[in-house]
Amino acid sequence: MTTTFSTHLREATKTDLPVLLQFEQDLIAFERPFAPNLKKGKISYYDLAAYIEDPAIRVIVAEAEGQVVGSGYALIRENKAYKAPQHYVYLGFMYVLPEYRGRGINGLIMTDLILWGKTQGYTEVQLEVYAENESAIKAYAKAGLVPEILTMRSNNIPTENQ
Repeated sequence: MTTTFSTHLREATKTDLPVLLQFEQDLIAFERPFAPNLKKGKISYYDLAAYIEDPAIRVIVAEAEGQVVGSGYALIRENKAYKAPQHYVYLGFMYVLPEYRGRGINGLIMTDLILWGKTQGYTEVQLEVYAENESAIKAYAKAGLVPEILTMRSNNIPTENQ
């Protein structure tokens, strides 16, 4: 049986920080299998408190059934010197609680953030996703994003004797 619920998006506030910091740790735990080179122990990807306070960054949360169930942010980054346009909207911290996934919440968050960027006068959106994170890649493709560059790495550089 599918449960119907209403989702509301709003700007994040400092009172959301405990939940958002837990989302960040949950996101890191989810991504660790995709990135064995992440440092061990507790790490942080974002300065969420500073992002919330910065008027040039949009941090939003999704609420459903009286609780925060998702998050995301958008900020403006400068593109590489050889690329156009000069600046783009960068999306990050895309997270939805597992029990709320598959209900279109990530799409609502992305649409809001992309429209915010458009109102700021920007035409390009970028984000980063681990190549093996197929569910996220599918979600981003639904929003119209396409892969561009795949970063490759090795933690096993051979010595001259090998």
